[in-house]
Amino acid sequence: MVKLFIGGFPLNYTELELVQLVALHGTVNTVKIVRDKKTGICKGYAFLEMKSLADANNAVEALSGRSLNGQTLTLKVNEETEPAPAAKKPFRPAPPKPAYVKVERPAGVVKVDRPAGVVKPKRPRKA
Repeated sequence: MVKLFIGGFPLNYTELELVQLVALHGTVNTVKIVRDKKTGICKGYAFLEMKSLADANNAVEALSGRSLNGQTLTLKVNEETEPAPAAKKPFRPAPPKPAYVKVERPAGVVKVDRPAGVVKPKRPRKA
């Protein structure tokens, strides 16, 4: 498939009207009219995908420079190039999990609990 740029057509043109205009000179696969994101109004240019380079060249020869509702059409062929490779994220291994080592108390050490009457005061909360 070959991409074709078409510009200079009236702002009120629809995808169907563009296809009807270009389809006389070759097979059109897809049409994308570029519109303003906020208003949805056509910006006056579009991209078409043609079936073959010959079809695209036929459309360029027939329609380029043609006047349409007081505006001059501009058509350009953009031959298909390989898409740029997607940037790969560098491989980062997962951080090592902490190694927990169970430590046993020596035989002579005994854990001492606090006496029942002694309570450790709590910290005040931050406001």
